[in-house]
Amino acid sequence: MPMPTNKVSPISPIKASSVNHWDYETDVAVIGCGGAGACAAISAHDAGSRVLIFELASGIGGSTTLSSAEVYLGGGTRVQKATGHRDTKRAMTDFLTAAAGPQADKAKIVAYVAGSTDHFDWLVEQGVVFKDSEYPHRAIMALTDDCLLYTGGENAHPYNKLAPPAPRGHNLKVVGDNGGPLLMKTLGAKIDEKSIPVELNSRALALIVDDSDDQQSVIGVQVRIDMQERYVKARSGVILASGGFVMNDQMVKQYAPELTRCTVPIGNPGDTGSGILMGMGVGGAAINMHEGFVSLPFYPPASLTYGIFINSQGQRFVNEDSYHGRVGAFILRETGGPVYLVLAVEDYGKYETESYLNADVAATAESIVELESDLNLPPGELQATMSDYNKHAKAGNDELFHKDPVWLKPLEPPFVALDVTPGRGAFYPYFTLGGLDTLPTGEVLKASGDVITGLYAVGRTACGIPRRGEGYASGMSVGDATFTGRQAGMAASTRTTT
Repeated sequence: MPMPTNKVSPISPIKASSVNHWDYETDVAVIGCGGAGACAAISAHDAGSRVLIFELASGIGGSTTLSSAEVYLGGGTRVQKATGHRDTKRAMTDFLTAAAGPQADKAKIVAYVAGSTDHFDWLVEQGVVFKDSEYPHRAIMALTDDCLLYTGGENAHPYNKLAPPAPRGHNLKVVGDNGGPLLMKTLGAKIDEKSIPVELNSRALALIVDDSDDQQSVIGVQVRIDMQERYVKARSGVILASGGFVMNDQMVKQYAPELTRCTVPIGNPGDTGSGILMGMGVGGAAINMHEGFVSLPFYPPASLTYGIFINSQGQRFVNEDSYHGRVGAFILRETGGPVYLVLAVEDYGKYETESYLNADVAATAESIVELESDLNLPPGELQATMSDYNKHAKAGNDELFHKDPVWLKPLEPPFVALDVTPGRGAFYPYFTLGGLDTLPTGEVLKASGDVITGLYAVGRTACGIPRRGEGYASGMSVGDATFTGRQAGMAASTRTTT
């Protein structure tokens, strides 16, 4: 059996002068075929380029096919209008800017919002079906084939004070957690229809740079197919769409060590950061690498929202009507000891049959004094917290954390406390949000801000719209990946090469 001729590293680019022959020649080479890569390939093809896709796995889909695939779009999409939600580009811009915080990329946000309704229409043109309906419940995902739902706490503090709330999570017309497979099936069918070649079981190893000029432009990529190293010349550009680095333990420990406290990485086996490393190898800047999405899926049942999260001092630290990703991010900051969700037993309800949380019952009690003792909390602290909370809940005004009055009511005994301390069994799924720095059109940037000619990065290989776990909204990754894939495909196709 033929074996690779030498060992290569993604961080070490190959000089074109050392390449004796090209096994493939194309205009645009797309590395990875999840949502980002598929959309990049389709848009590049439609712009007139010859495209080749190289996918590590034995089938397309990537991490997109593992997701619920809500697509975060707004500013007045067809579904928003049909369901009576008046959303504006200004409101969407303000929310995304606040959600990303100091890490916000204003140029990317402006481009994403400006193209949001067009991107919705483009997805529909590719065959993606959205029902003109709303899923009005507090939920992590729509359990019906209804489309529109709140997926990022836009209607909760602090965001409801910073931008007019509107639901922007667009669920595909499919029942249950099946949006990702359906989206990739639809995009895959479009790739087949357009006869865009896909090389499966092909591992991208390193970028190839033109060492005959000072720019060191990216002009190709080395891939491994059937245990043989092959050389791909890409006249217009290489688009890295190979995912994040959540499956690379070494990179997670190095760049995002806080995420090691979580339990289950969300991603496919190819999310090893290889695309990020390849980009870094040719001088690309990797940014925001410490950030990640982390979820504490404490609803359903929605009744658990009536409870309060407390830290080891018996004190609240977040409004419990927040999006589950925001709650998870805030819990990771509580490093001083255990964290509990304290509930009235009547609100515990269907927890054991409906919840994804997997948190153990830490204690039950007939009084808050008893519960405080059973949880080994500082004497009097939980009593003070509960007294203050119940007083303000009765008045319908959470003065400390501004929980929506819909979810406010005095908590009465008997009580139950769920142990949601990271590392003690509760379900904490996570993925990375750092990646290569890029322009809105996908060009990879050096630390100096200069463009690396011929190199593009999209999806979680790039640092895109979502920047912080505390400001994440479900659908941001799929929305960002599919949108940036389109932009990079078009940009690479318009690049003039010799």
